Amino acid sequence: MTDFFERSLIVHEQLRGKIGVVGKMPVANRDDLSLAYTPGVARPCEVIANDQSKARELTIKRNSVAVVTDGSAVLGLGNIGPHAAIPVMEGKALLFKEFANIDAWPLCLDTQDVDEIVATVRRIAPVFGGVNLEDISAPRCFAVEQQLQDIGIPVFHDDQHGTAIVLLAALLNAAKVLGRDITQMKVVINGAGAAGTAIARLLRCVGHSPNVCIPVEDVIVCDTKGAIHSGRKDLVDYKRELLKYTNRTNRSGSLQEMLVGADVFIGVSKGNIISADDVSKMAKDSIVLAMANPVPEIMPDEARRGGAAVVGTGRSDFPNQINNVLAFPGIFRGALDACATSITEEMKLAAAHALADATVDLSLERVLPDPLDRSVAPRIAAAVAEAAKVE
Repeated sequence: MTDFFERSLIVHEQLRGKIGVVGKMPVANRDDLSLAYTPGVARPCEVIANDQSKARELTIKRNSVAVVTDGSAVLGLGNIGPHAAIPVMEGKALLFKEFANIDAWPLCLDTQDVDEIVATVRRIAPVFGGVNLEDISAPRCFAVEQQLQDIGIPVFHDDQHGTAIVLLAALLNAAKVLGRDITQMKVVINGAGAAGTAIARLLRCVGHSPNVCIPVEDVIVCDTKGAIHSGRKDLVDYKRELLKYTNRTNRSGSLQEMLVGADVFIGVSKGNIISADDVSKMAKDSIVLAMANPVPEIMPDEARRGGAAVVGTGRSDFPNQINNVLAFPGIFRGALDACATSITEEMKLAAAHALADATVDLSLERVLPDPLDRSVAPRIAAAVAEAAKVE
């Protein structure tokens, strides 16, 4: 079996990082130098000083994204801090370039204070066309994103919305393959953090008008103590907020109890927490999307043994990989092309439907495109840019 961990370490050591800066114009003689820097550069500076919007036309701003983290919730590694988060943020920047030709920079901040993160992003915003928040733990990630919605460029927390968008696309196609009505589905989500909250909101169409979004019948969100319901006295504010649009019948009990009769299981938590026996008690031809990494909540063969018809994970070595790279490059490409000031709920929904429609040869083992399919990002970008027109 390939040891990706050790091979990745060797590659990082050899390359000393995965990205670099490449100039767009030559500096081969004094004429080049005079155009790129002094004295010629003074003229574009004057133009921008008179009209700040010209920065989009005359600088990197039109095609640049800041990948911002505090290192508090990195992959499945947890709170490893800003230095240890650099390889992941470099990887994110590389994917922006590869799939959407966007120049992205890792900005790993040495603070986990919400106000300091917000203030820092506000101060560096002039040079960027968008901000991708990454690997910031809940509930601080909600506050950071919300407080940055007025800075004039799109701010998008990919762990929340990117995950939710790809998940919705997978669910739409799984329902199509199975001939099921998504509005009749009962969904159980395990994991009440950033991703679980965003998925619940999108599946229940929170923030969307009914004419553009059709909600699933119900969503029950579980954390380490079981179902989130109104009788629990230990709920923090953001978990109590979930009850406004989830668990309509106020069921209580363990994750295993909530799975009985459920149509869909979505895992954004930790590995090996449900079994084939648990899946066997779900509705017939259930859908299991177990996204914990590197070990999913249930391995695909176990889920199928329990009767699941469609099984997806976050891993590239199994079918139906639910990978955010299918969404975020195209979303930001569309937002940048449209000069959008935010990424609206309509833009997110447009991205999900474009991703679902980009899947060819639908089957039980193909409910999403291959993550390396280079045709996906342009399709999502076009849909997002179109949706941005109604912003």
